[in-house]
Amino acid sequence: MTAVRREAFGRMPPEEGGGEVEKFVLQSDSVKVEILSLGCIIAALETKDRDGKFSDVVLGFDNLEGYTRKHPFFGAVVGRVANRIGKGRFTVDGKEYQLFLNNGPNSLHGGAKGFDKVLWSPQVLPDGVRFFRLSPDSEEGYPGDLKVWVTYTLSGGKLAINYQAQTSKKTPISLTNHAYFNLAGQGSQDVYDHEVSIEADSYLPVDDTKIPTGEVAAVQGTEFDLRQPVELGKHLQKFHLDGFDHNFCLQQVQSPRLVARVCHPPTGRTMEVHTTQPGIQFYTGNNLDGSLKGKGANTYPKHSALCLETQNWPDAVNKPHFPNVLLQPGEEYNHTTWLVFNTA
Repeated sequence: MTAVRREAFGRMPPEEGGGEVEKFVLQSDSVKVEILSLGCIIAALETKDRDGKFSDVVLGFDNLEGYTRKHPFFGAVVGRVANRIGKGRFTVDGKEYQLFLNNGPNSLHGGAKGFDKVLWSPQVLPDGVRFFRLSPDSEEGYPGDLKVWVTYTLSGGKLAINYQAQTSKKTPISLTNHAYFNLAGQGSQDVYDHEVSIEADSYLPVDDTKIPTGEVAAVQGTEFDLRQPVELGKHLQKFHLDGFDHNFCLQQVQSPRLVARVCHPPTGRTMEVHTTQPGIQFYTGNNLDGSLKGKGANTYPKHSALCLETQNWPDAVNKPHFPNVLLQPGEEYNHTTWLVFNTA
C-alpha cells in the first residue's frame, strides 16, 4: 500500500506572485518520495540499502528558498521542451518562433520561466498526486494553449511519472524530470563508484554549444558504448572524459522498455529506468561546482550526481529526421517513465 499525505512547504515570494507551495509525501514500504507543487519537483527520494537503511538519493534543498533561487533544475519537470533548441528558433507551418536564449546561443529546458519555476494545481490520488497547468499561447514564445498533466504514482519500489498534454495549436513538446541521483545518498562527494548501463546502440554527437550535429552515431567501439555496465569513475578516466551530457537514442517503439540501470555496489542500491520515450539524456553533473548549499548543508561538487532524463531528442524541432516532437490539436502527448528501486 502507498500512503499519501500533503503538507504546506512555504509561500512563493511576492515578486513571484506569492501562492502556497505544497509538498506531497508518497510512501511505500521501500520508497518515500516528496514532491512539490512548484515545478512538480522531486525534493526527496528515500530508498533502502541492502541492510534496510533508508537514505535520500536525490539532490535538492531543505526549504523553498533554495528552489526559488537559481539552481540547475534539481528534481523539476522541465518544458515545454526539455534540453536545447539551437539558437532558440524553430519554424512551424511557415511561421518562425523565437525563444528566450538562456544557455549561450540556445534555449534550454523551456526558457526563462519554464515549467520548473511555476506553481501547478495538485490533485491527490489514492497512490500518488496529479498536477495540472495551462501554459498559455505564446508563453516563453511557444505557440498554442497547452494543457499539461504530470502524474506521480508509487507502488512498492516503482515510481511512475506520466506526462500528458493537449494543445490548441501545433507546438513542440518534450517533457522530462530532471532529478539528480546519487545512490550512495545525496551529499556524497561523487558518483565514480556507480555502475551505469544504457540500452542504446547510437547517440547524438554535439557541437561546442551542445546542439546535436544531426549525425546519429553508433556507440560501438566508443566511450558512448554503455550497453554493458561500466564503473563511472574508471570509464571517465580511461577515455579522458570531462563527463557525459549526451542524448542516447533508444529503440523507436511505443511500448515501455528497460533503457538504463544504475547500481551502487557499496550500498547495493539499484535504479532501473523504463520509458516510452525515444531518448535519454545522460548527464553527470559536470556543471555542479560546490557553490550551492543543499540538504543538510551539503555542497554539491562536480560529478556528485547523475541524471537520466527520458525525453525526445534535443533540437528535434529543427531536425526533420529526428523523432517527431510536434503535437497537433486533437492529438494527445502521453509518455510514462518508471524508476524502479531495489537492492542487489
